[in-house]
Amino acid sequence: MTMSDPDRRAGSVPADSTTGSVPAGSAPAGSVPAGSAATGSTVAGSTAAGTTAGGSVPLEERSTLRQDVVERERREFGGFKFGSAFFGWLTATGTAVILTALVAATGVAIGLGIRDDGSVQVSDEQATTVGIVGAIALVVIILIAYFCGGYVAGRMARFDGLKQGLAVWIWAIVIAVVVAIVAAIGGSQVDVLGNLNSFPRIPVNEGALTTTGIITAVVAAVTSLVGALLGGVAGMRFHRKVDRAGLGR
Repeated sequence: MTMSDPDRRAGSVPADSTTGSVPAGSAPAGSVPAGSAATGSTVAGSTAAGTTAGGSVPLEERSTLRQDVVERERREFGGFKFGSAFFGWLTATGTAVILTALVAATGVAIGLGIRDDGSVQVSDEQATTVGIVGAIALVVIILIAYFCGGYVAGRMARFDGLKQGLAVWIWAIVIAVVVAIVAAIGGSQVDVLGNLNSFPRIPVNEGALTTTGIITAVVAAVTSLVGALLGGVAGMRFHRKVDRAGLGR
């Protein structure tokens, strides 16, 4: 039996002349062999599994709701807040004055260098010891005072604790310069920071500058900066705890 031209063009398979069935193994054009789809899907699945298990393609990290909300708020309300920093500077100055008075009162209470007649006399060895202890106490007082000031500023501003702590320190330097200029013009009676024995300050009409005085001023400035930065970060972290409690992790 011969195929006609339409059969050839259609690509049909000739039936067996005896039975009229399609020869074994033959399949219509364009058909997919049985089991090939399943095999392909299995291979694809194994490839995906291998990729995930091997870690060659990292999973995309998605931010949480809390992170999204905090980031939007920070973009809107973050940055330097010099109003909050001013109140932080007031807190630091007040704390330093109170702690300095307490340390001085402690020295009087323990009778350091006070004789029976009420006069003060210290030996050279005692003077050295008192100087070292006084320097350490000064550093600790400044660190605590400006930590408190930075904490107030960071707590009030809520965001960017380091910037708020730095703003507190900038206020301290600016006010120290302004007070020094006013004291140079008007005299020591208007040297407010000197009368309060507050740091950092610029000595005016206090005699010639010495190496010890310069070192003390530098140490006071650096200590106040470190304390303010640490306090600002601590004040900001309180709000992050509140955010985690309200918005989840």
